[in-house]
Amino acid sequence: MIIVMEQGAAESDRQGVIEWVEEHGFRVHISEGEERTIIGVIGNDRPVDRDQVARLPGVERVVPVLAPYKLASLDMHPQPTTIPLNGRQVGGSRVLVIAGPCSVESREQILETAHAVKEAGATALRGGAYKPRTSPYSFQGLGEEGLELLAEAREATGLPIVTEVMAPELVELVGQYADVYQVGARNMQNFALLKAVGKTDKPVLLKRGASNTMEELLMAAEYILSKGNLNVMLCERGIRTFEPYTRNTFDVNAIPALKMRTHLPIIADPSHSTGHWELVGPAALAAVAAGADGLIIEVHPRPEEALSDGLQSLKPDRFSDLMGRMRAVAEAVGRSL
Repeated sequence: MIIVMEQGAAESDRQGVIEWVEEHGFRVHISEGEERTIIGVIGNDRPVDRDQVARLPGVERVVPVLAPYKLASLDMHPQPTTIPLNGRQVGGSRVLVIAGPCSVESREQILETAHAVKEAGATALRGGAYKPRTSPYSFQGLGEEGLELLAEAREATGLPIVTEVMAPELVELVGQYADVYQVGARNMQNFALLKAVGKTDKPVLLKRGASNTMEELLMAAEYILSKGNLNVMLCERGIRTFEPYTRNTFDVNAIPALKMRTHLPIIADPSHSTGHWELVGPAALAAVAAGADGLIIEVHPRPEEALSDGLQSLKPDRFSDLMGRMRAVAEAVGRSL
């Protein structure tokens, strides 16, 4: 439940409510609004005497939170969360773009791509050093060498790094290089990993699993939030349906639907959603129009030589052209890129 404090409630009243909640075995989550403070009650499933809470000094009203996800809920945190990234805010009025190759393959490849996406206007560089693949015989990434190359690309361009972490034991190592942890679709319900990144202070880009519901995505985010890391971005990257023409089905509905349920920023992934570079542009434009806070797009200087996901990767000139078209759509819906 959430406890809404009266406008102008004294600090002693607020502290009294916090102490009462903690004495009864719960934890608190504070959300400061422009006029009122909201105190979220989270923790165990014990019943709470709402009438007793409502009688505490300074309390305006007590509201139950019906959604199973508490910290991710708009009820608990009515104001949209913004996350700093490269001097901008994910979740603000601007649409941010994360771009780069599916995987880091060589020094030449990652540096060439990093310079190209920066010139086109990208906010951050993506690239996988560790790659979860369907086949054990497919390219699995360069590991720490890939992380070192990403760090070199950041040094050369100033772009922060978004890269995937696949296991709890890799969180510390990847965190030495990454600016944003990416939890991939296959790991969306790797609860040990979610808890591990939740104990860090780095932003987390959490991708929706191909067969997972929006509520399951929000509950996965709840694992991260419950460990203290409130800098979580949700990523819609397509779901599995009966349609085989595209790699996945881009659930553009999920963008506004999630916005109605959570304060967390929503990122769209038109590359994995479609699986074909020709479809990335139209899906990206739809995502901007639907209200996505950002996009993550695969870019490779020579997609025909890519060791993973070449079919869905844009060449730098095509990415630059798409940035211009996305900018026009953003302006048409009262936003900027």
